[in-house]
Amino acid sequence: MKWWRQFWRLYQIQATLLRYRLDEVVDEGILRWWLKSLRLMQPWLWRRPPGDYGERLRDALVHLGPVFVKFGQLISTRKDLFPDEITNPLQALQDRVPPVDGVDAKSALAEIFGQPVEALFAEFDTTPLASASVAQVHAAKLPNGEAVVIKWLRPGIERIVALDVALMKSVSQFLHRRLPKIRRFRLPEVVADYRRTILDELDLRREAANQAQLHRNFADSEDLYIPKVYWDYCHRRAMVSERIYGLGVGDIEKLRAAGVNMQRLAEKGVSVFFTQVFRDNFFHADMHPGNIFVDATHPDNPKYI
Repeated sequence: MKWWRQFWRLYQIQATLLRYRLDEVVDEGILRWWLKSLRLMQPWLWRRPPGDYGERLRDALVHLGPVFVKFGQLISTRKDLFPDEITNPLQALQDRVPPVDGVDAKSALAEIFGQPVEALFAEFDTTPLASASVAQVHAAKLPNGEAVVIKWLRPGIERIVALDVALMKSVSQFLHRRLPKIRRFRLPEVVADYRRTILDELDLRREAANQAQLHRNFADSEDLYIPKVYWDYCHRRAMVSERIYGLGVGDIEKLRAAGVNMQRLAEKGVSVFFTQVFRDNFFHADMHPGNIFVDATHPDNPKYI
């Protein structure tokens, strides 16, 4: 990877930190001096954007791109390490990241599948159902009328990941050495774990295989339903699975309005997780609220999806 690309990307990251005034959290040492020097050279960065620190952090991660959005998702689930002022705004990154335009999405999928979307699907909705860090999801229908969802990787994501993860590793090590106050967060270890995770996610055939395995494991379960995978439409950069309908597990108001037995739902959640871990030794490792739905067809006996 050419050095000037790394240098330019590092400059973009630093400028974004200043643009959203995230330098305010740095109160000591050479790093604060460095950021202040950069801001002096770019006076337009003195203006403080609206929002509290957590909201500005969220907006900065979106501005920096998919890799940093994914990192924000990870932080949003770690309420044991970070305060609510940070984790709550970052929860929006779980499934509400600015999407790729629908026309561009069709072009990207045509390139992935090697033929136009219209040749493969009877219907294709250009408005995404969800848009996250490295992929987004569109509703479609197969020629036989079955409702499905298409998950596909954002264009150029592999190159972006390689560059940004390398920089995140260097920055985390630098901050760990220079700022004693944040050593308890063990950022180098968090980044190393994140690197393994995101590299795995860049091959959707792996995700499709994992989903199919979970589908088999819970084929007769009354507690959990996993959508089936349509292997004929799966690719390294795209996967197609059955479309499901349910209420987001994080939308407590809608769950209560539907009359869902919350105690029963909680009990089933514990049962589902322990069944995956102790019976199957194979478990869903990204169980943030954006990935979990509830079938409230029978409110007294709800089912996870």
